[in-house]
Amino acid sequence: MHIICSDLEGVFIPEIWINVAERTGIEELRLTTRDISDYDELMTHRLKVLDTHGLKLQDIQEVIATMEPLPGAADFVHWLREKSQLIVVSDTFLQFAAPLMAKLNQPTLFCHELEVAADGQITAYKLRQKDAKSKTVRALKSLDYTVLAFGDSYNDTGMLKEADFGFFFQPPDNVVADFPQFPVTRDYETLKDHIRKSLGIA
Repeated sequence: MHIICSDLEGVFIPEIWINVAERTGIEELRLTTRDISDYDELMTHRLKVLDTHGLKLQDIQEVIATMEPLPGAADFVHWLREKSQLIVVSDTFLQFAAPLMAKLNQPTLFCHELEVAADGQITAYKLRQKDAKSKTVRALKSLDYTVLAFGDSYNDTGMLKEADFGFFFQPPDNVVADFPQFPVTRDYETLKDHIRKSLGIA
């Protein structure tokens, strides 16, 4: 039996923090896991910026409400779920992802949670577990699944290494240069071809 694990942002939906940066004009929020590989460092930076500028959860959710999945993403998710089981394994937060997951017809999502004060200030973040992406793949393999995984960024590489088949999808050049062992795909049709060949499906 096989199962597919995927990233979320940059794969099925636009980068949430970049959209927040564009809407608010706060350039410091443009940094993502494509730029900073240490997730704790990145989130500590983000929380400081939010606090400095007085941005609260509602401000971010208002931006998210205007966002749509990437072109073709909903159809691709539908195709994936017809061919295999799909788990979206993301370093985003439930408070951010829920509206966008509804637009993808609610695939299974493993992600983290934010700690939010009564006034809406984001005070901290709670990881589901450290190194959750690679541990998810490891756990599925222990259940005798063949695991195929794809993502776009530094924080996906542990997942790709653990998987039986791992691919990049639309990664930036710096990530490709640092991890040349993973095949690179740039569109959903090419990724479909890799999935068909790897899993032996039509």
